Amino acid sequence: MSTSAVPTGPGRSGEPDTEGADGLLAEQLLRLTRRLHRIQKRHLEPVGITPAQSRLLRTVAHFGEPPRMADLAARLEVVPRAVTSLVDGLEAVDRVRRVPDPSNRRVVRIELTDAGRATLRELRSARRAAAEDILAPLTAAQREVLGGLLSALVDPGPEGGC
Repeated sequence: MSTSAVPTGPGRSGEPDTEGADGLLAEQLLRLTRRLHRIQKRHLEPVGITPAQSRLLRTVAHFGEPPRMADLAARLEVVPRAVTSLVDGLEAVDRVRRVPDPSNRRVVRIELTDAGRATLRELRSARRAAAEDILAPLTAAQREVLGGLLSALVDPGPEGGC
């Protein structure tokens, strides 16, 4: 749907509700999100990793010590089973490994392997290339304005958060 199309209401022609400026903005954000996912996926394919696996690797790397599966699930805001599946896939290709917790043998921690650290370096390049693809139409000034707007939406403060 182009931005010049006449919006239709819900239930009419199966089109999304884009009546009013907020509805149109919401539709544009959804379309942009889908485009971001497509571009990111395309740039991650040569690395041999999915966007979800990429996010898990980056999250593991941000912990000071190998995190527990529950820590990863909380940080990623997903159910523990989703983390288990991601870890299984990454462990199968030697990018992470399960290690016992030194103080509680019932606890399993997840640590990066050397291959996982190398993958993170590849991911940084892939993410930069994906960002360049998506931001290519914008000038430096427009990118700066967009950054400010996105910051306001991502971190709305105590009154606007969920």
